[in-house]
Amino acid sequence: MARTLAISNRSFSSGAPGLPLILGIVGVTIALAVFFGLIAVTANVILMALSVGLIVSVLLLAKPVWNIWLILSLGLLVAGVLPIWLDFFATKAVWGISILSFVLMASALFSSLAIPGTTRDTPVFVWVALAFFFYVLINSFAQWHSVNEFLSGFKRYFQMWGLLFALCWLRIEESDIRRWHVFILLVALVQLPFAIYELIDLVPLREGYVGSIPGLVPIDVVAGTFGSYLYQGGANAEMATFLIIVLAFLLARRKEKQLSSARLFLLVPLVMAPLFLGETKVVVVLMPLMFLVLYRRELIARPHYALLALTMGLALTLAAGYVYLGLSKKSIDQQVTDILSYNIYERGYGNLRLNRTTVLTFWAEQQGAHDPVSMVFGNGVGSATLGSGHIAMRFPTYGIGLTTASALLWEMGGVGFGLFLLMLALAWRNAGRLRQRVDDPLVRADLAAIQAAIAIFIFYLFYRSSVLDILGFQIVFISVLGYLAWLNRRCGTK
Repeated sequence: MARTLAISNRSFSSGAPGLPLILGIVGVTIALAVFFGLIAVTANVILMALSVGLIVSVLLLAKPVWNIWLILSLGLLVAGVLPIWLDFFATKAVWGISILSFVLMASALFSSLAIPGTTRDTPVFVWVALAFFFYVLINSFAQWHSVNEFLSGFKRYFQMWGLLFALCWLRIEESDIRRWHVFILLVALVQLPFAIYELIDLVPLREGYVGSIPGLVPIDVVAGTFGSYLYQGGANAEMATFLIIVLAFLLARRKEKQLSSARLFLLVPLVMAPLFLGETKVVVVLMPLMFLVLYRRELIARPHYALLALTMGLALTLAAGYVYLGLSKKSIDQQVTDILSYNIYERGYGNLRLNRTTVLTFWAEQQGAHDPVSMVFGNGVGSATLGSGHIAMRFPTYGIGLTTASALLWEMGGVGFGLFLLMLALAWRNAGRLRQRVDDPLVRADLAAIQAAIAIFIFYLFYRSSVLDILGFQIVFISVLGYLAWLNRRCGTK
């Protein structure tokens, strides 16, 4: 009896150090239960989305590939479609997807610090991206204005950047990359049925609201799965840009004989068809830009081959331009004059006082003459956001954040905009150098397409603010850079 009691006492004594841990776990569990219960009681959609995203993200810490699958599928197929029917809920629920990406980013950053050799083949443009990330943090804290402005602006900028660092620093197998290639192609193919639905069902519905909602353009709702609003605009240009980038990858693989002509001729009409269902005039710029970048080497080495490809690009561009101009009741001369007036001359874009050109000259006039410090360092993240930023409120009808370039200049100054441009320029150079060193034709094809995509992204900085605020397009933007970083790591060269 005494021996048994002694053993029990020793067992209890040896287990005593674990008692505080058990009590701590119980306490944290109870506290979290109370916390999430309170959130449920508030019925705040943002808080609920954040909570769900946080719980799911923590569970996925050990499975980053699953996390990436969720981000890609929800971001490219769900987030842009929900606003058509559930505008308020969809806008807030996007925060849950952002949390998935931020946790993925934290996991990647932790791996880069904790696991030796993780950052060995990190390309320079990723380091510049990380420098931009910390610059935004430090600059915004130094110019602090409000919690809401900082959180909303920071989330807009970096809500999908977790994909870049994950593809660069986490262990992602080649089989996963191949599956994501197939998935992206399926996303491109799925734009057609969604665009047809939006054209047939939503455009006529929006035509009834033209008189009561100033500036509403019914055809803008044809945006596939990239974001449409029943009573507002749509991300039709972002859908078109995504499809042109997918076309670049298909053509590049055909150039390297990694895709048969039969499959190319089968896929191209399906991928390009949505471009002819809407009115996305920027296609007449992006299409030639993509073809010129993709076939620039062939123009010198094999001009007859390049001429055939450029003829195809010109035909697609002219066909799209003919469709867009034919949709309007105005004459062609009047349409061209209008396009130039609200893009280059003095007329404002939509209901705004500034357009894509004057938004930059206005920034130079205001910041250069009156506030040179802000011209260099900006005014803090979120400050130029329409309707909420404190600088945007000083110019409520101007639209100072109309484009990514103007938003970055107002918020992060010349330094921040320079870092962003440097990141893209270094990514372009990295893709070019890597293409010269690798022998795998599939990799060479994808690197050529990546350069075409980067050229499009650089143009897009001066066209719209989508790189900073449209989740689906941010996924496309960051995924291209992340794929380049993954290829760089696989090939083991900077």
